[in-house]
Amino acid sequence: MMGVIFLLSLLTILPQIMAAGKQELQAVIQGNGNFTKKLYNILSEEPGNVFFSPISAHAVLAMAYQGAGGSTKDAFTKTLAIDSPLQAAEGYSDVIHHLNNVSDVELLMANKVYIKNGYGLKAAFKEVAQKKFLSEVESVEFAKTAEAAKKINLWVEKKTQNKIKDLIQPDSLSDLTRLVLVNAIYFKGNWASKFDKSQTKTEKFYLNDNDSIDVQMMNKKGKYFYKEDEKLDAKVLELPYANPDVSLIVILPNKRNGIAELEAKLAETDLTKITENMFKPEVVVKLPKFKIETTINLNKPLEKAGLGVIFKENEADFSEMLDSPEELFVSQVIQKAFIEVNEEGTEAAAATAIVMLTNSLYSRPRLPKEFTADHPFIILLQISQSNQKQMLFSGRIFKPVEL
Repeated sequence: MMGVIFLLSLLTILPQIMAAGKQELQAVIQGNGNFTKKLYNILSEEPGNVFFSPISAHAVLAMAYQGAGGSTKDAFTKTLAIDSPLQAAEGYSDVIHHLNNVSDVELLMANKVYIKNGYGLKAAFKEVAQKKFLSEVESVEFAKTAEAAKKINLWVEKKTQNKIKDLIQPDSLSDLTRLVLVNAIYFKGNWASKFDKSQTKTEKFYLNDNDSIDVQMMNKKGKYFYKEDEKLDAKVLELPYANPDVSLIVILPNKRNGIAELEAKLAETDLTKITENMFKPEVVVKLPKFKIETTINLNKPLEKAGLGVIFKENEADFSEMLDSPEELFVSQVIQKAFIEVNEEGTEAAAATAIVMLTNSLYSRPRLPKEFTADHPFIILLQISQSNQKQMLFSGRIFKPVEL
């Protein structure tokens, strides 16, 4: 009889468990959306191309959040836009499981914690890192800086199919380094309908009203989700991959020199709802091929975003991370990101590392629409999860170069 009671109890509470899990997943997706917008606004203050993986940075910071206390914990709560470390952990458990099981495209997210030889993690932090963030934990002798950097970089290269190399430099490490937290994300997907290579032509791409460069412009006509957004003064196009849940959103300002105005308007826009109210007409698409790689030191951007405390030796509180009493602070948050867009599809990768030291250290016409991306535009590479949009990569393509 006790077994029957247990089963009935389980069946009664199961919907509540599932509802809770969904709530935490939605919280993480929404939090990542807010974080994406905030971080993009900061990074876009610099001229030129901008490309990064908001989810890679958000995920590794969410893992560090698990070991934070006091005002440091509060700063993570506000900046990551997640209510608690537990909510972040439960939500990311679902996010990572989903991303690593998407069909018809290659998509992988992985986490790793490197800890100094002779040190241990607190049981609670280690458990959540391994079980929720699916993170491996490995001991490293950071004093041997070249060997330690090589070990970390080889792991990153493997997880990103050799697209991200030399994430960590030896001089970022020292005998005072206690932990390095790393997140890697890799995506490769073919378009649902590929561009015909024979239709790719050399055409002008206008950097502004006067200056232009020659680019390899891909050409295709097909039915795509599209809208002309009056509020943004821009056109929005969704290019699906072989898995229709994954797509590249291209936001093209109507004016050649309208990228700054567009970015200012996007700062007040919910990016997860950018594809609402779209319809599917025939569209003549012109999109340049490009390959971009970026390296971003995220220390100052994260300070501006509200995480300055994590970099302060005497104020940072990561007391729930190590099982020793040493006080930790973050010395560096670095991200390298890569994207290639061509006739076949898109390949993108990113890796983000946190190095921690001890402080003893949106009218249907009959004619086809024209979407000619011959001037700077915004891209969002997104995936649908639980009827919400998760931002994997984001960027401003100011100069679509090929490396």
